[in-house]
Amino acid sequence: MNLSIILVSLWAVAANVLAMTPSKDFHWRNAYILIGIGIPMLGFVTWQNGPWVGLIVLVAAMSILRWPVIYLARWVKQKIKGDKL
Repeated sequence: MNLSIILVSLWAVAANVLAMTPSKDFHWRNAYILIGIGIPMLGFVTWQNGPWVGLIVLVAAMSILRWPVIYLARWVKQKIKGDKL
């Protein structure tokens, strides 16, 4: 196992531990920190292991951080349609 896979595994464990802790802001601060750390790590995994492993890691991270992905998809859909709420 190379360094990038070990770092992504530690990121996933940290994300799950943070999800178990109580939070007043519904874990959004934790999500921003995890996204900020995870994007460069995703690039590192893709660089060391290739695009298919990078895609698997991306899907795994999206399943962990599903609410930011859902809100991003809603925002993009709103921008494409041009609707205003």
